[in-house]
Amino acid sequence: MREYLLTLCITAAVTYLLTGPVRKFAIVAGAMPEIRARDVHREPTPRLGGIAMFFGLCAGLLVADHLANLNEVFAKSNEPRALLSGAALIWLIGVLDDKFEIDALIKLGGQMIAAGVMVMQGLTILWLPVPGVGNVALTQWQGTLLTVALVVITINAVNFVDGLDGLAAGMVCIAAAAFFLYAYRVWVSYGIEAAAPATLFAAILMGMCLGFLPHNMHPARIFMGDSGSMLIGLVLAAGAISITGQVDPDALNLYAGSEKAAVHQTVPVYIPLLLPLTIIAVPTADLVLAIVRRTWRGQSPFAADRGHLHHRLLEIGHSHSRAVLIMYFWSALIAFGALAYSVNSASMWIVLGIVFLSAIGLVLLLLPRFRPRVPVWAQRFVPPRYRRRRQAPETVAAEAAEPDATDATEAAETEERAPVTAGVSGVNGATAIGARSRFVDRR
Repeated sequence: MREYLLTLCITAAVTYLLTGPVRKFAIVAGAMPEIRARDVHREPTPRLGGIAMFFGLCAGLLVADHLANLNEVFAKSNEPRALLSGAALIWLIGVLDDKFEIDALIKLGGQMIAAGVMVMQGLTILWLPVPGVGNVALTQWQGTLLTVALVVITINAVNFVDGLDGLAAGMVCIAAAAFFLYAYRVWVSYGIEAAAPATLFAAILMGMCLGFLPHNMHPARIFMGDSGSMLIGLVLAAGAISITGQVDPDALNLYAGSEKAAVHQTVPVYIPLLLPLTIIAVPTADLVLAIVRRTWRGQSPFAADRGHLHHRLLEIGHSHSRAVLIMYFWSALIAFGALAYSVNSASMWIVLGIVFLSAIGLVLLLLPRFRPRVPVWAQRFVPPRYRRRRQAPETVAAEAAEPDATDATEAAETEERAPVTAGVSGVNGATAIGARSRFVDRR
């Protein structure tokens, strides 16, 4: 565990320290697109944040390769090299898109090529654990197609949800944390070394997101762009492929009693990781809804719009930060709920806890303008928007003098009305003064 934590910290530190220089480089390079109709931010913000995240990935893999225990992952498996090759390719495509706005079909082709590169180096799905059947081996073509489909779905799910400051990085970090706990449990509790690469990928992914989040929280100073969103989507997919299609349920027979029991024991996380439907359930749901919505309108599935889940949260009255926190909440509830259910699926308290938290989430959705106030002693620990505002004596006096201020305003408007009228009629200053004097006398 200590080596994983060290790798996570090194990855986060490198990503955090490089994001500042990358921001300056993005400004100089002109990677600051104009505000589009679907954008939420109001000022042009530099992109290319994926550059810092990619170098954080490289630093994490380099550090892990020189650690005593994690070095065995590189010695016994080619998956880290496969991940680095696919990540480098998808990162280059993302950098070009952040700068030159390449076509969506070209990006889709690049995603498929990156997935194919990883398959060629051994990072592929070999079998599937099916409930009631057991372990189902896949042919080479079946494994390749399923792997490519999983990579493309995950990349685009993360890319589609990247619409608010800190949203994509935070949701992927939550998913990576749940995924890390599951993979680490499979490796340590069951002694299955095939889960070690997936555990390493999850730790590095957490470091990439945590290092970038301080620069990307609202108001964001830099965006990760497609170079970052597609990169973290690929890393998440690589971990899911590694543990879902590489770990043989036969190895769990000693702990579960039989192959079918082992599959049933791990199915709450195995199958969702494959699709994936729980670890990135919210981005996947957003992806499916976007495709259906755009196809129904006769548009391309890759055409951008303002119909995503986070846009709808803003439309019903939630603030930017509140919308992001709500998306965090649902992602954590689904991911960690599936993780807890996989550990002890027979516990009724887990199901009741998930139902209770779901009810809380629905209440938060229905109260977009509710702003909690904390006690006075705790105000120093919360953001300013949650603190009680104290009115100064000058403010109270100004509010008491509002009627006088209103009369003064009306008088000023009356004085401004005469010069304007004189200017319109074309008379000189003396005529205007005389007209004003007669107007006063007449009153």
